[in-house]
Amino acid sequence: MPAIKCVGILTSGGDAPGMNAAIRAVTRAAIFNKIRVKGIYRGYKGMITDEIEEFHTQNVSNIIQRGGTILKTARCAEFKTPEGRKQAYDKLKEHGVDSLVVIGGDGSLSGARVFAEEYNLPIVGLPGTIDNDLYGTDVTIGYDTALNTIMECVDKIRDTATSHERLFFIEVMGRDAGFLALNGAIASGAEAAIIPEISLEKDQLAEMIETGFRKSKNSSIVLVAESDVTGGAMGVAERVKKEYPQFDVRVSILGHLQRGGSPTAQDRILATRMGIAAIDALLDGQRNVMIGIQKDEIVNVPFSKAIKNDKPINKDLLRALCISSI
Repeated sequence: MPAIKCVGILTSGGDAPGMNAAIRAVTRAAIFNKIRVKGIYRGYKGMITDEIEEFHTQNVSNIIQRGGTILKTARCAEFKTPEGRKQAYDKLKEHGVDSLVVIGGDGSLSGARVFAEEYNLPIVGLPGTIDNDLYGTDVTIGYDTALNTIMECVDKIRDTATSHERLFFIEVMGRDAGFLALNGAIASGAEAAIIPEISLEKDQLAEMIETGFRKSKNSSIVLVAESDVTGGAMGVAERVKKEYPQFDVRVSILGHLQRGGSPTAQDRILATRMGIAAIDALLDGQRNVMIGIQKDEIVNVPFSKAIKNDKPINKDLLRALCISSI
C-alpha cells in the first residue's frame, strides 16, 4: 500500500463528549509522523459540499476540555447513494486526502465500511458514541461522561422522589442498548433498570412489582432505556398507572442533556489513546478497522465485527444491581 501522506478527519452521527480530544490526538499524531491533516466539517456531508480545511497544531489547541465536536456533525442522505459517495471521493482526491479517520457510532462506521470497499480507501474508525454499543471495545468515547451526567441528574431527582414519596421512571439514552441505564442505576443507587436486552426475555416491570421491590422504601427510582422494546419511560409509566394505580408515578426524560458537557478525565485519556492508535494503524497498513480497547489494551477490530455483532450485557452487573437495591 502506498505511504499515507494526507489524512482526513471527520465526526459523524450523534455528538459525544471526547470527540474533540480524539480530533486533537489524530491531528497531532499525524503531524508528529509528518502526515498532512485535513479537517472535514459536518461529517460525510462536508465531503460532498467541499467543507474541507487544512489542519495544523493550532487548529486543535484548547479543545480537549470541550464537549461536542469542533468539526460539527450532520446527517447526509446523499452519501447513502453511489452518486453521493462518488462526489465525496472526488472531493477528497482534489484535496490530496488518501486516508480517513471517522469518529462516530455504528451508522458512521457502516458508511465508512461501504466507502472504503468501493474506493479502496484506507479508513480507520474511532468509537465515538455515548451508547457504548459497539462490539469489540470495552468502552466507547463519550460513554463515561454521559454516565456521570446521568448519575448527577438522578441524585438530584432522588431528593424530590423522597420528599414526595413517589415512583420515578427516568429515561436515558442508549437506543437499543441498556449500558447507560444499567450502569447508571448501579451508580446512582436506583432500585431497578429496564433495558431492552432483558425485555426481550421477560416482563421486567411485572417481575419488579411482584417481587415487592418497594416494601421497605417510601420512594423509588427506576431507569428505563429509550427503546421500542422497553416502551421508554412514558410507556412504562402509563402501564403502571393502569395496572398498579397505588403508585404515585412521575416521569423524567433526560434527553440530550446526556450528550453535552466537558468530557471526564477517562474520556479524554481514552480519546487520546485511540486517536494516536488510529494513525499508528494507518501507518501499519491497517484498513477497515475500528480502534477498540479491551482490558486496557488497544486493539484493531474489523468493521464487519464492530458493526454486525451485538455487544452483550455483563450479567454480573445485573446481579450487582439486584443485590444492591434490596
